[in-house]
Amino acid sequence: MWAWLEPHDLYWRRVSEKMHSHLHTKDNVGCEEIMTALDECHARGFLYKAIGGCNDLKVQVNKCLSGERGKKSGRNRETALERRLRVEAVWEQMDKGDYSALEAFTKPKSA
Repeated sequence: MWAWLEPHDLYWRRVSEKMHSHLHTKDNVGCEEIMTALDECHARGFLYKAIGGCNDLKVQVNKCLSGERGKKSGRNRETALERRLRVEAVWEQMDKGDYSALEAFTKPKSA
């Protein structure tokens, strides 16, 4: 009668092995230790989580991920600025009538 619960239970056991598997990526390597500690804390059980036993770790994970996101957005901003400067240099040459820079800029790079 209750046989339908077993696959469901097995599914959730498999899913919750790494609670935040989408966060365990190459971009968040600096937070791996704290995220693992939070996963271990959550594995202690529902009651421990419900009374706030993991709240401090959760705050640490949020701060760490926020810092990593800030670093990544800083790198992206620098890359975008470099790309924008290159494009503006090409535009400047095009305004002078020299389209060779455009051809070099749009030519696919060979490996």
